[in-house]
This record gives sequence, structure tokens and C-alpha cells, in this order.
Amino acid sequence: MKVMLLVMDEQRVILDRLYEIAQQHCQSCTIFRLSKHQQLNLGSFLASVDYQSYDRVVVFFRFKRLAPQLSVLKCIPGLVFLEHDAYQNYMDDSKYKGGYSRLYRRLPWCRALVSGAVVAEKLKGEGIDAVFVSKGYDDQMLRNLGQPRDIPVGFLGSLKSTEYAQRKALLTTLAERTGMLVTRTASGDEYLQMLNRIEIFVSADIGMGEFMIKNFEAMACGCVLLAWSQGEEDRLLGFEDMHNVVFYRSQEDAIAKLEMLRNDPALAQRIARNGQVFAESRYAFSQVGRELAREIEREMRPWSAPSALVRVWVKLRHGMKVPS
Repeated sequence: MKVMLLVMDEQRVILDRLYEIAQQHCQSCTIFRLSKHQQLNLGSFLASVDYQSYDRVVVFFRFKRLAPQLSVLKCIPGLVFLEHDAYQNYMDDSKYKGGYSRLYRRLPWCRALVSGAVVAEKLKGEGIDAVFVSKGYDDQMLRNLGQPRDIPVGFLGSLKSTEYAQRKALLTTLAERTGMLVTRTASGDEYLQMLNRIEIFVSADIGMGEFMIKNFEAMACGCVLLAWSQGEEDRLLGFEDMHNVVFYRSQEDAIAKLEMLRNDPALAQRIARNGQVFAESRYAFSQVGRELAREIEREMRPWSAPSALVRVWVKLRHGMKVPS
């Protein structure tokens, strides 16, 4: 089986290790890193690379760049979406609420590999071929360096997106009341070094229904993870409160849990150690990439050729030759 893996060339999160592991575990996989212009003109790119010779075309772009290209997407047999933001489909405050469902339903043969277990179940309930493949962390780049930790409590990441409004409000308040460090770093070694300075990493994925990638990264680097509970998602991913993670459900709860952890270093160390083992055993890219390859190659629903009008339009607009 031949697989074409189309990914963004400008991602801030470094996922090269994930792509490489998936590539190694597919029978044959070619990775193409597309510029923003190429992503916005997917039909023209596909016409240039003989996409029909591939059994699977896996697309990992931002939703806003894919949704307007429905006519092109209809022309791709073996279409697989790799999606880390589909939780926005069910967020009341997201401008993409319901958008993922609408797109996938109009492409009934496609498969959506989504990073939330509950999100996958909801999409399946809508008749979509949705599969849960978790986020994870780059086990080649991120690890516990075993060095002293001089930052008691910290958060690393962006607060700019409108989807992060609740996160920003909570973290700002926690920083004012506890002295928690809230900052950003460059990807790579700077990020590794900073995670290894933080004792308790506070995650605030409020209203998202799933865990962002930095949860797994912090655990792998030996931080105690203090995370917003995602309800049923907690259990489905194997998190155990006060064993490999500490959950909170309100601002006051977070402050109380922080005080408890800082007053009991032995407990904090035990939870951090369990969390690191948990992340290493289940969420390293070396494991996630294998699962990704398996789900990409698994048998899919039969493709239905688009209308003659769509085929003619994409041929004239992009030069795509569409199988009938």
C-alpha cells in the first residue's frame, strides 16, 4: 500500500518524529511538506504528484484551509484526515463548531483520525468513520534530564487564541495568587530545558474536552502534571487522579491542590515519577506513530466518484485528473 502524507511545513509544534515513525510502519509512505500556498491550492499540488497512484492520501492541515476546498477533497479516494483540533467541533465558543461534522459528512468515505477519545465517539455517532489516535510527545527530543528544578509552578504556551480565553483567565489569576510562571519558549532545546526546571506544570485545557500535547510533554520531562479534568476523557486515556496526575475542577481547587503538592514533596515526586512512566509507556511518538500507521492502512469505506460537473471544474481549475 502506498501512502501520501501531506503535512504543514510551518508548524510551531515539531512533529517530525511522529511523521517518521508513521512512515517507518507503513508499507510505503512518502511525506510531503506543503507551504501555506500549496495547502490553499491542494488541487494544483495533487495534480503535480500523480496522487492517483497512492492508496491513501493523509492530510494534516488547519481546518480553515481545508473546508473551502470541498470540490478537490471529493476527488480523492482513500482520503484520511489527521486532526488535532476536532474538539472545536463541539466547543460553544469556537467559530468552527459543527464545521468538522459538516465537512466529514459530505465526504462519507473519508476517515478522520482525531486526538480526542470522546470526540471520536461523538463523530462515530454521527455516522463518520472517526478513529481515536492520541496526541503524544517527541520521545527523541523530550525527556527528564534529572536536574534540580528551580521553578516551583509553571505553564508554557500560548494564550492568544479566542479558544484559549478561559485558559488565559484562569492562568492569569493563578499567577497573581500563587506566583506561577507563565511564559513561552522556542521549540526544541529551550523548551526541553524549561520543562526540566518546572516542578509542577499547570495545564488549563478548559472547555476543550481533551488533553493538549503539552500535558504529555510535561509528564515525560518529569513534571507533576496539575491538569483540568476532562471528564470521561480522563479515564479513557488512562489518567488516574493522585497517581499519575492531579486533577482540578475549579480555580479554588487548583490553588488547594498546588498547596497540597508543595507541602508534600514526597507525594509530588511519586506522582511525577508515575506520570513519567505513564507517558513513556503509552504516549511517546514511537508508540503513537505505529498506531497512526495502522489506522491509515486499515480498510476504508468505498469511494464514490464526484459528479461530472465537479470533475470538469477541478480539471479546468487545477489540472487534476479524477478517476471515474
